[in-house]
Amino acid sequence: PLQPLQAKPVPKRLGVSQRKPREPELASSLIKGIFRHYAKMPVARDAFKVVEKCSERYFKQLSNDLEAYSRHAGRKTVEMADLELLMRRQGLVTDKMPMNVLIEHYFPMEYRKLLIPIAVCGNKVIPSK
Repeated sequence: PLQPLQAKPVPKRLGVSQRKPREPELASSLIKGIFRHYAKMPVARDAFKVVEKCSERYFKQLSNDLEAYSRHAGRKTVEMADLELLMRRQGLVTDKMPMNVLIEHYFPMEYRKLLIPIAVCGNKVIPSK
């Protein structure tokens, strides 16, 4: 005789997510766009994967260094001075090439206005501190 099929019991969740937490990462389309802009030629898929891994490692090291600088100063917040110190140690910022010149050279006008204080009509300075 045939017996009716019985439903299998579903294990109860313990309230803990089954997924592993993922680390935040830059969008691959952003990295690809930036790399294509500076490479000015087509990039093979396997070469792009290497560029993506390298940029991930670079930004991870960059953030670890900035965190170490702010901790050394006794702060919990990374400040502009920490970034300038890091860029000076990497040789990007020098006496001949200050941070403001790099900002003016590589950033569009909208970001320049946010990063470099400028005087406007009425003795106001933008951005205000």
